[in-house]
Amino acid sequence: MATVEMVMPKMGESIIEGTILTWLKSEGDAIEQDESVLEVATDKVDTEVPATHAGVLKQILVKEGDVVAVGAPIAIIEIEGESNGTSAPAAATSQVPKEEKEELLAAAPSQTSTIVSQPANSGEGDDRFYSPLVLSIAKEEGISRSELASIQGSGKSGRVTKNDMLAYVKHRKSAPQAVSQSTQAATTQPAAPTPAPKVNVSVNAGDEIIEMDRMRKMIAERMVDSKRISPHVTSFVEADVTNIVLWRNKVKNSYKQKHGEALTFTPFFVEAVAKAIQDFPMINISVDWDKIIKRKDINIGVAVALPSGNLIVPVIRNADQLNLTGLSKKINDLASRARVNKLSPDELSGGTYTVSNVGSFGNVMGTPIIMQPQVAILAVGAITKKPAVVETPTGDVIAIRHKMFLSHSYDHRVVDGSLGGQFVKRVAEYLEAFDLNTNI
Repeated sequence: MATVEMVMPKMGESIIEGTILTWLKSEGDAIEQDESVLEVATDKVDTEVPATHAGVLKQILVKEGDVVAVGAPIAIIEIEGESNGTSAPAAATSQVPKEEKEELLAAAPSQTSTIVSQPANSGEGDDRFYSPLVLSIAKEEGISRSELASIQGSGKSGRVTKNDMLAYVKHRKSAPQAVSQSTQAATTQPAAPTPAPKVNVSVNAGDEIIEMDRMRKMIAERMVDSKRISPHVTSFVEADVTNIVLWRNKVKNSYKQKHGEALTFTPFFVEAVAKAIQDFPMINISVDWDKIIKRKDINIGVAVALPSGNLIVPVIRNADQLNLTGLSKKINDLASRARVNKLSPDELSGGTYTVSNVGSFGNVMGTPIIMQPQVAILAVGAITKKPAVVETPTGDVIAIRHKMFLSHSYDHRVVDGSLGGQFVKRVAEYLEAFDLNTNI
């Protein structure tokens, strides 16, 4: 019988490690190829990992709760065939430098087998390999990408090793004045964020203490980080969406019969946002220290409420290239799979702008928090009937109209009030100008 290593798969372009949640199979169990073997949590989503080969799960190499680098072995599978003493994955990793293996083993201490590592570039124009451990040290010490690229490595091809990082951090802490002014100017960056101060909370008799789940902890950390990073400003506009309400009421039954799913208001909001981004492309940006990255693609995230009460934000890629029907189908698909935890990590990454429908909770407006590294987010409120002055050829009249508030939060470092205000006004104008003769 031959054996092969099952490794932690790559689960997204920005994912370098995952946490083992649950083993769905035990040692000695027969498994089929592509059968789910374990559940893994990343910083994007929880997902099941399928078996790479059919056979018997001979040995589990990592425990539940362990953090494992992408490419690291997690199990040994016994398969049919002659054994030559070396599994295929092990042979493929024979070229991995010794220092890389040591660092990856340190990043996942419970592992004792050879580890395959995936390259991770740290910055623009820097093609050196950085192991997960090196990246983790850089993150903990607040070392920027450009600063990491400036560290001289002692490994193969100038690669930065764990010892290089420890020596650099030690020198950095003991001799802060030795950093030249030119280096400081080249790496203009804010200090690493300090942890939020702990507030002493008294617990009284009868109070219930509820432990945060993993997702709630992650959301809490990201929201605090976003407030630290971006000075938030929010602009509000009220939009008359009577045309959209009347048209949707007219076609929603036939749409459901034709497509087998509901036509919600969210596709209308996403379509208007995509059009407004084309008019104001400097909303579709990110900030990388002192550089502005202007995004080519318009990838709009849509906040979805989960049964647990948490929120998750799947991304509609190239939203400007989809018509109303395409947006509706995409949003319904992402939302339904989000609620049953069937999204891939890539479907939760790469967003350039976010829409949050607080109106679905009965709220008329809100002040949403920006999804980093984006610079803006739109909250759409509940649609309500209101008396309003309407201009007609024969004069002004008071009529019942369907209105809603749009709340636009933006990063005031790079989005000024004029741009932020004009953008949300343009979204409202696209909503108000909806054509009642639209075919779907």
